[in-house]
Amino acid sequence: MFKQITRTVFLVSIISLLNDFSSEMLYPVIPLYLKEIGYGSILIGFLEGVAEFIAGFSKIYMGSLSDRFQKRLPFIQIGYSLSVISRPLLGLLPLAPIIFISRSLDRIGKGIRSGARDALLADECHEGNRAEVFGFHRSMDTAGAVLGPLSAMVFLYFYPTHYKTIFLISIIPGILAILSTFWIKEKKGQPLTLKPAFSLRQNINYFQQASPQFRQIILPLFFFSLLNSSDMFLLLQASQLSIAPDKIIFLYLLFNVVYMLFAFPMGKLADARGKVLVFLVGIFFFALTYFGFALTSNLPTIFCLFVGYGLFYACTQGAIKSILLQFTNAGEKSSAIGFYEGGNSIGLLIANSMAGLIWYQWGAQTLFLYTAVGSCLFMVWFWITVVRVRKIN
Repeated sequence: MFKQITRTVFLVSIISLLNDFSSEMLYPVIPLYLKEIGYGSILIGFLEGVAEFIAGFSKIYMGSLSDRFQKRLPFIQIGYSLSVISRPLLGLLPLAPIIFISRSLDRIGKGIRSGARDALLADECHEGNRAEVFGFHRSMDTAGAVLGPLSAMVFLYFYPTHYKTIFLISIIPGILAILSTFWIKEKKGQPLTLKPAFSLRQNINYFQQASPQFRQIILPLFFFSLLNSSDMFLLLQASQLSIAPDKIIFLYLLFNVVYMLFAFPMGKLADARGKVLVFLVGIFFFALTYFGFALTSNLPTIFCLFVGYGLFYACTQGAIKSILLQFTNAGEKSSAIGFYEGGNSIGLLIANSMAGLIWYQWGAQTLFLYTAVGSCLFMVWFWITVVRVRKIN
């Protein structure tokens, strides 16, 4: 079952597990913490949106830079280090500028490492097992996202509202993740096809040199990023329904358990039965989740919706990267993933800002209906695009 998982894939997955253990201890706590210190939906939308916007440029730039130098490990190590440094700032100084700096540093760290890490994984597999490898990595990564909220939930059960302590505890698994990167043995890169350069212009123009198929597929994906606002809005809606903080964290934990359990088998299924089909099934679960949040406040139904949201991630995260890499040259893997992730993050600036304003102006139900209808339109657009691309091939 795990014969396709190499030592490097396993190590990178363990590192992601530890890092997500660290970050996901905080993720479901942040909206509760911000609410406690007096910040609401508009700040959450602005904060997440701007942080992702900054991360977007760093993903595009650093992904291309990694390809130009054909080096992965230094980018991975620097990226994880920045994210770990950022986390205690959020709890120690609850001021809006410091909160912004903390979230930005965390996202910049993610931007620096994302393209290089995924390129390192892609170098360890081939097209026939790529979704499986990415699915395994996402399963392990999400195991950390299970352990993190679980630890936070247990801690808050015994020490309610002691949010600042959680920010400090989260440093420990983050440091272990950084130390574990020194066990990775990076393969020799492809011969340099691009001259190493630090120029911003030279490192953000991947769209111009990408294949026509890649350019066609990336456009509907960018449209979807304009709809896919932060998960924090789902958690915020749960809190507005008077669900207790420990149950909110349990909902987030449930979502991550589903994601963890299904990401690897969905990756194998995508390789065997069709990556596009599995990806679109995931988008169906996304639309179903948002329709559900718009139409119900029933707690058991909310639990089921978080299960569907976990299936959305399990079906899409490994499949879409595998789809994009089908139309990417061997020496441009980090650039391609960095461009996709970067465009996704930049789209999230608009998505999160719009989500915060729609929530404030017209309410949560309008936001969720708008997202659900838009995702149905995306499914049609993406399918038409794939049919067109296959005709080109």
